[in-house]
Amino acid sequence: MAEPDKRAILPLKASLAISGKPFEADFAKPLDISIPLIFDGPQPNTYDVPPASARAYQDGTFVGDVSKGGSCNFEQYALIPHCNGTHTECVGHISYERIPLNSIISAPVFPATLVSIAAEEATQSNETCRPDKNPDDMILTARALREALQGCNPAFLEGLIIRTLPNDSDKKSRRYMAAPPPYFSVEAMQYVVQLGIQHLLLDLPSVDRMFDKGLLTTHHIFWEVEEGNHEVEATKCSRKTITEMIFVPDEIRDGRYLVALNIPNFTADAAPSRPVLYALTPC
Repeated sequence: MAEPDKRAILPLKASLAISGKPFEADFAKPLDISIPLIFDGPQPNTYDVPPASARAYQDGTFVGDVSKGGSCNFEQYALIPHCNGTHTECVGHISYERIPLNSIISAPVFPATLVSIAAEEATQSNETCRPDKNPDDMILTARALREALQGCNPAFLEGLIIRTLPNDSDKKSRRYMAAPPPYFSVEAMQYVVQLGIQHLLLDLPSVDRMFDKGLLTTHHIFWEVEEGNHEVEATKCSRKTITEMIFVPDEIRDGRYLVALNIPNFTADAAPSRPVLYALTPC
């Protein structure tokens, strides 16, 4: 019998410069902040859409399931990326023209800052929302973002990763129709745009209220498209992305990271994604 492979995982370190300053990233130590999509198992859900599912393909006498006599497992998957788990979307989400995500992302690796913030009672804040606030709404505010990002190096604001507090693990299987989540105030998203954020990642199902009369106000603010307007030119549109329904475990500290935004080559406005963080060490 062959001896088991006892080789240790070798460090895979890379040196890089960010804003002219040297850093080192260890690619052998990835920090996955996506939610695994468990077909026909526990998974987060928005709007009570059908859960993502998998079934063995059948055609005549062929069955794509080894347990049923097939020669291999050969499955067909059904999912709605916007509602079934971690996904990344582009401006094609709000445009008449079907602008695909795979035409938008040219550099899927970028420096970013992770912050943890608590949502606030909307009625206790002077920040605004569209449509107007409901009595039980919770919002992410510009005030909280400014406080969390105080003193942050702008070189690490190409991406912004937001972990909302409390950080319950049931975010990985939460049914959001039962507990409507927080959303961005108008001022909070205006602040994100002011910072020059190109890639926004958060552990909520949307930056907007779940039922907002179809306004998608803060989506429009982020992609700099006038509210109510869906005329977007593919050659001149925003190259920014929003990644929703991530989960950042508590052991990952707030701070600076390199993000690898792993996305299948779908020609669609959104796709399932697997963002992975790599800690950065100054050299």
